[in-house]
Amino acid sequence: MSSARASRRAVLTSAATVVTGALLLTGCGDDGNDSADSAAGKESSTRQVTDATGRKVEVPSAPQKVVTLSEPTLDAALALGIEPVGATAGRGQKGVSTYLAGKAKKAEVVATVAEADMEKLAALQPDLILLDETTAVKSEVSKLQAIAPTVVTAKLNEDWKKAFTSTAEALNKTSQAEKVLTDFDAGVAATKKKLGDNAGSVVSVIRWQNGAPSVVGKGVGHVGSTLSTLGLERPTDQQGASTGHSEPVSLEKLSTIDGDWLFFGTLGDQADGEKAYAEAAKVPNFSKLKAEKAGHVVVVQGSAWNSAGGPLAAQIVLDDVTKALAS
Repeated sequence: MSSARASRRAVLTSAATVVTGALLLTGCGDDGNDSADSAAGKESSTRQVTDATGRKVEVPSAPQKVVTLSEPTLDAALALGIEPVGATAGRGQKGVSTYLAGKAKKAEVVATVAEADMEKLAALQPDLILLDETTAVKSEVSKLQAIAPTVVTAKLNEDWKKAFTSTAEALNKTSQAEKVLTDFDAGVAATKKKLGDNAGSVVSVIRWQNGAPSVVGKGVGHVGSTLSTLGLERPTDQQGASTGHSEPVSLEKLSTIDGDWLFFGTLGDQADGEKAYAEAAKVPNFSKLKAEKAGHVVVVQGSAWNSAGGPLAAQIVLDDVTKALAS
């Protein structure tokens, strides 16, 4: 190929890239002047944040079209009064996590915890993309950044309150986040005073799936930290940090999930949990569990307890514990 022909091809490729980028920014059918005015307005009202990976990102001061690509960032945005235009599906679900469905009715699902649909995402023309390291999409930041300013709000296994605060910072909602956390901490303190005979109880948390339990809620996530702050203990095999989002338990070791109380759920809503509990009750040795004998198995809305978590999930955990142990 001649150098002249090669140069021409390079120019054509560059031009095509520019046109594609322009279409993504303006959208088909938008008035050019309006788009230019809008872009100028955004440029004059931006702020810089440093995300969890150390990247400095220019973000809108008042984002209007937010996409959240993880469960915690969706939870956080909704807790701060922002309904994203795009979101990730809940674990094992087609839509957003069931505990968030009522608050995220307008959010289009454009991702799972495994991957994002870049074409659907770009079509939403977001002005801010939020995610964290609970999703595999963390490896696609460069592609996301080409669509809109992208902020990685937290590292994997980050303390949920710190992750929430970082998401609030990206959304310019720090003062609102402080109030959310202050109110939550007050609720935890109130419940702790009411535990009575249940103070210091051993509390087990499992997800029932495919006929067997998995341990969830270890570490400093919204479940583990809430139980710890309440002064509640965990079974030996549920202490320390988790090696993954959940840890399967064989039916031969069913006794390791026992405790004074057993919070039991699935990846879905409470109705799914009730069905799973009926199934578990038929498993040999389940009836021998101390929690089962005492009537201390609490079926919960598993999508909140089993999600990667945020303030809305944490509040549900606190409410469930309060109702069971402090009523």
